[in-house]
Amino acid sequence: MLTGKCALVTGSTSGIGLAMAKALAGAGADVMLNGFGDKDEIEATRKSLETEFGITAHYNGADLSKPDQIEAMMMDAAAKFGGGADILINNAGIQYTALIEDFPPEKWDAIIAINLTSAFHTTRFALPNMKKKNWGRIINTASAHGLVASVQKAAYVAAKHGIMGLTKVTALETAESGITANSICPGWVRTELVERQIEAKAKEGGISVEQAATNLVSDKHPSKQFVTPEQIGQTALFLCSDAASQMTGTHMSVDGGWTAQ
Repeated sequence: MLTGKCALVTGSTSGIGLAMAKALAGAGADVMLNGFGDKDEIEATRKSLETEFGITAHYNGADLSKPDQIEAMMMDAAAKFGGGADILINNAGIQYTALIEDFPPEKWDAIIAINLTSAFHTTRFALPNMKKKNWGRIINTASAHGLVASVQKAAYVAAKHGIMGLTKVTALETAESGITANSICPGWVRTELVERQIEAKAKEGGISVEQAATNLVSDKHPSKQFVTPEQIGQTALFLCSDAASQMTGTHMSVDGGWTAQ
């Protein structure tokens, strides 16, 4: 479906981002990974994508809190892809929790920079190439927290509400161009980041890891089940398909019923 297309996925060296990169690669798209991690492991992941799916995979380690590095990454993608990314997935994100009055300002700045401002920069660099081709897909990983709030997550909730607003503006400004812009709103996904939260809750409550996981997901998901990274990957793939060509400026909730309550 995506043979001949090129995709840049931020925050894709693990978790949801990697699952989305794999889904696109499986449909024939060349991909550029971005994110932090062990260099050898990242290189192994890059090579495995090429071997498994028969596509070309690149990696750029830009720090998305730094606009100059974002620009360099987008220029790198343009050079390697022969024009630029046809598909841009803004997925990179970080988290920190504290009450507003205790929230460190530097943590606020970092979360807004990586979770929201980076998507503005990648989008502004990606759009000219997409407009030349009269085709493009911009997918922003928001969250259930783009629709509802939770305590102690002021910066994260603000950033995720913001990314949904940015998605809508992007969609309106590109409505006649063959470009779509949508956001995906996952609920609890059992990634490595969430696994650490589960382990902390287990230790805090003196319960098993699996009981802590059940308690965590059941508190928000009526389904009482975690979303999988692969399900998010397939959602992104659908948004890149012809079936979604008239879906723009909206969101897809994949949250076990969380935001239906």
